[in-house]
Amino acid sequence: MKGSTKAILLSLAFGFVLLITYAIFIGSVDVRSRFFPLLQNPLQTLTSSCTDRPLRVYMYNIPSRFHVGMLNQGNTNDSSPVTAQNLPPWPQNSGLKLQHSMEYWMMASLLYDGGGQDMEALRVSDPESADVFFVPFFSSLSFNTHGHNMKDPETEVDHKLQIDLLEFLGKSIYWQRSGGRDHVICMTHPNAFRFLGEQVNASIFIVVDFGRHPKTVSNLYKDVVSPYVHVVDSFVDDANPDPFESRPILLFFRGGTVRKDEGIVRAKLAKILSGYDDVHYEQSVASTENIELSKQGMRLSKFCLHPAGDTPSSCRLFDAIVSHCVPVIVSDRIELPFEDELDYTQFSLFFSVQEALRPNYMVEQLQGFKKERWTEMWQKLKNVSLHFEFQFPPRKEDGVNMLWRQVKHKIPVVTLATHRSRRLKIPDRWRRGRH
Repeated sequence: MKGSTKAILLSLAFGFVLLITYAIFIGSVDVRSRFFPLLQNPLQTLTSSCTDRPLRVYMYNIPSRFHVGMLNQGNTNDSSPVTAQNLPPWPQNSGLKLQHSMEYWMMASLLYDGGGQDMEALRVSDPESADVFFVPFFSSLSFNTHGHNMKDPETEVDHKLQIDLLEFLGKSIYWQRSGGRDHVICMTHPNAFRFLGEQVNASIFIVVDFGRHPKTVSNLYKDVVSPYVHVVDSFVDDANPDPFESRPILLFFRGGTVRKDEGIVRAKLAKILSGYDDVHYEQSVASTENIELSKQGMRLSKFCLHPAGDTPSSCRLFDAIVSHCVPVIVSDRIELPFEDELDYTQFSLFFSVQEALRPNYMVEQLQGFKKERWTEMWQKLKNVSLHFEFQFPPRKEDGVNMLWRQVKHKIPVVTLATHRSRRLKIPDRWRRGRH
């Protein structure tokens, strides 16, 4: 009887070990968190402690020459506060400047006071109660307005704005308190803040990718990846009962094919994709007319090609999303916005550069794509499009609210870094030697 009981106990123990081993193998049990909590990733633990209340943001009051004064070149030295009532609208004729307008929409969202708990960020008037500090410097618009041509003497205006801003921040006790770590600065143009970016590199940057920024300035650890603001009109009445058959173009691309860096793949794709009746691949330059033609082409296409531009991403991806044209992403180093919440594989296809440049391979994959699967992805695009919309007043779950939620996720990292910096007597050994 005792031998039988012992055998049963040994069998149960063996079964339990086998079950745990299998669970670990398939990844269904996190043994570190259940049995060895001290081995947990501290950032994961800190992130889980974030509350559900809106992010409390203090926005600095700086003269309009740093922000909305660049929109109409009016009284750029005006120091009177910008409000929801006197906020100038984003110019309709701004062309491609629109894609880098994130700084405007984030500022506008803080001026809006009608959202309540539906908004992810709440502006506070008392800096002592703030979680983060927003610096309303339109760094991308400054580059586009004052220094788009790097050799133009006007670039000195952009440079001077950066010098003056750093002087202002250096006097702020809140900047001094954290070394700027809890400050949010938009720099979505790859050349934004190019003169003095190193001097604010502890702050949370809002960027669209990391193609032009050294790791000492911008990285995924501390910064937030933003979408470009789409430049084509959103497809709001896309209710075709058979969308697959109503889009006769298999693969669509319209844009610049002569690019730098990773974008040189575009010229190679032009040769590989020629000769297909259902593939539209065309060189064009940005203009009001060409943006309209791109919109029409995307709405008539099943798939929209998104090769890397001068940097790993481009506005074209987000134009495709709001056109409900399944993005085909060709970029080996792209980082995507809101990826901790969105699974892009549900509504996008990905090809490595090597795969895309293999003759016939990519087109054959698309030609064999099942209608049912494409329709699921089309429906998903319609569902996620709101996350890539920017408007004033803002709407719950729209692009600017998604961004503020991403900023909120960085708070534990900011707190950890700030607390450590206050007690360190020697350079941080974890960052020593990193470039």
